[in-house]
Amino acid sequence: MWLILGGEGQLGRCLQQTLLAREINFIAVGSNEVDITHKDEVSNFVQQVSPSVIVNAAAWTAVDAAEDNEEAAYAVNALGAAHVAYAAHLAKSQLVHVSTDYVFSGTAQSPISEDAPCAPVSAYGRTKLAGEEAVRTHYADGSLIVRTAWLYSSLGANFALTMARRALTHQPVRVVNDQFGQPTFAHDLAEHIAQLVHHKAPSGTYHGTNAGHATWYEFAREIYDLLKCDLDLVTPVPGTEYPTRATRPSYSVLGHERTHAAGLNELRDWKVALADAMPAIAQKLKMEENL
Repeated sequence: MWLILGGEGQLGRCLQQTLLAREINFIAVGSNEVDITHKDEVSNFVQQVSPSVIVNAAAWTAVDAAEDNEEAAYAVNALGAAHVAYAAHLAKSQLVHVSTDYVFSGTAQSPISEDAPCAPVSAYGRTKLAGEEAVRTHYADGSLIVRTAWLYSSLGANFALTMARRALTHQPVRVVNDQFGQPTFAHDLAEHIAQLVHHKAPSGTYHGTNAGHATWYEFAREIYDLLKCDLDLVTPVPGTEYPTRATRPSYSVLGHERTHAAGLNELRDWKVALADAMPAIAQKLKMEENL
């Protein structure tokens, strides 16, 4: 049986759908049920449930807010990760810890390997890196650390939903064209995690992002195109037009060498995944917001 921490989030909900399709039993809990910042609470729950696999998808993900609340973000992303790793070790459960591209500086010019040096440039990135280090310290031989980026689906709030909403209402958008990354369909990531566990991938760090790369502008333009909306409504702009509290990595294209070494395929191309995701995104907006 699997235990999903952060089960109410976007990835957690996609994981539930993936496990249901695979007929794998699971328990999914949110922070109201298990607060990972409390060590004993985590350990007691894990001992009670005794899962074979734990996925820690619980995180503080408010990137800008973390700049002024680093201690609170650290409590979830670092201390919480340590508590989960400790509990997983005691229970002899396999741990899948979800991390982020924000652990890197964003100054690379070619796909970043799993073993590349980390140098976060934001409070959020620092707390997530500390979480990775905690997992390696407490349970290196029983853990998979899976970094992802630019996650989207029809569930939760994300960039793709925002752009689709604007496209369906024929609104113009000005979108950053000098930050590079990999739009990643959360359902593809959930399936990738299931594959890593099923195929007994060696412990270590993996990158779970869709193949290829894009700027935010190219991502938005593809959404407008899929929804048959006027592409002239999408205008590219430099990142300086949208100053943010936290520094964003300008280059977050992740390599997938370790996935290949484990005998698995990397996630499909981001454009193919987006085309597959868009009908559900559009349907959600049309049903819930009458667009």
